[in-house]
Amino acid sequence: MDTTQVTEFRRGVLRHIAEYTWNDCLPDRVYDILYKTVRDNTPRVRCCVHKERAVLKNRVQMALWQPLGLNIINAAKAALDGVFDRSLPIMDVLPDACDACPIDKYYVTDLCRHCIQHKCINNCPRKAISIQNNRATIDRDVCVECGRCAQSCPYGAIIEIVRPCIRACALGAISARQGADKRVVIDYDKCVDCGNCRGACPFGALDERSMIVPLLLALKRKERVVAMLAPSFVGQFGAKVTPAQVVAGLKRLGFAAVVEVAVGADITTLREAAEFREKVPGEMAFMTSSCCPAFVDLVKKHFPEYEGNISQTASPMVSCGQWVKQRYEGALTCFIGPCIAKKAETLRHPDSVDFALTYEEILCVFEGTETDLTLPAEEEYHTGATAGGIGFPLDRGVQASMKRVLEKSGAPEVVMDYAGGLNTCQEKLDEVKQGKLSLGYLEGMACQNGCIDGPGALAPFGLTRVLLTKYAQTAEKKTSDENEAAVAACRAPDPAADRSAD
Repeated sequence: MDTTQVTEFRRGVLRHIAEYTWNDCLPDRVYDILYKTVRDNTPRVRCCVHKERAVLKNRVQMALWQPLGLNIINAAKAALDGVFDRSLPIMDVLPDACDACPIDKYYVTDLCRHCIQHKCINNCPRKAISIQNNRATIDRDVCVECGRCAQSCPYGAIIEIVRPCIRACALGAISARQGADKRVVIDYDKCVDCGNCRGACPFGALDERSMIVPLLLALKRKERVVAMLAPSFVGQFGAKVTPAQVVAGLKRLGFAAVVEVAVGADITTLREAAEFREKVPGEMAFMTSSCCPAFVDLVKKHFPEYEGNISQTASPMVSCGQWVKQRYEGALTCFIGPCIAKKAETLRHPDSVDFALTYEEILCVFEGTETDLTLPAEEEYHTGATAGGIGFPLDRGVQASMKRVLEKSGAPEVVMDYAGGLNTCQEKLDEVKQGKLSLGYLEGMACQNGCIDGPGALAPFGLTRVLLTKYAQTAEKKTSDENEAAVAACRAPDPAADRSAD
């Protein structure tokens, strides 16, 4: 993730929320976030001090998982009282941050040469272009934004301008309001909580809600909270911070135990392989993976005809949550990973997962509670997962693990394909619909480079890929069927297999 000034503002709010919650002074100090971050003598990034504080207020409301517009002292008290409205969207637009970017889609630049051919004029179906002051001019009242002028200009002098957030959303879930208020809105019937828009907006006007406060309250109450680390945790907190140091830091913070979601990935592999052998091609022509909640929502919302082709096996996060709750009586579970969409999945599976935080959020918790990850770890740490489970977040990681298990079971060779990024996922499903693509299994990931490139990651995905590959090599066992814990878990029915209520 690029560390921009928007990133620093967001992390600053999260750090302070964590600090004040941990030190029992959140309602008393919450306004300090506004008045100590933005003062009369601090550099301006917006028009005035009042605007900057208004935006920070929006960020505080989101960090507390409270409605936008609520007084932040009341929001802080509500968060401490356990008010946690599950109906609030994960991703939301910060009304005071949206700059209402100009939305004139086509713009004539200074490259216009006032040429003799006037192809832009000749190809405009609405005659919206004329020559004024020796250059082409577009009449906005007549233009229908068809784009023929931009296509026909030999100099490329007419360019298409699209709001960054709208351009980043592959599913058309973001649009500008009609009328005088040109701020963006999210269509939640299309949105899959992938988080691409958050990183795309240069004003930081799109953000995610956070579960930091309820997690910290559970830790302060000394409840039995188990941290579930996504496989890509290696290298996220610094290339020199070892897995053992991360585990030790989480335990100092108050987590009762730390497990790897890669164990859940092993469980998912075994269950999904069994489901595949049972259903394909007998009951269905092909099956899709169920690991990425954003991809699952893409299929359900944009390709409903293939909803029945989604694997009914629980995702690694949910499988891990089930395994933890069977292993640790009365435990609460907290997923920690690079994914924003996992928060939505957490809300859908409250019996398995209680909290979901991104790496960015847990970093802010470490910093806000002054938990030092660079301290030497007193105990060695060895992964309990297999190389196959650890490799899930990599390109084709899910199908690679599936292939190994299917081959060892003697199953016939399967045609598998992979789609990374929501655009590619849509293209693959369109090809299937049109009969251009024949396959038995489709692994879909919302993030272009797999989970290691998630919006909540801290380290560059290239570095994570190298470190994760090396970490997988430390696993004593290679395929999921060699993981005794996963094999034992698969003897019990999958309690999250019925996704009909999702």
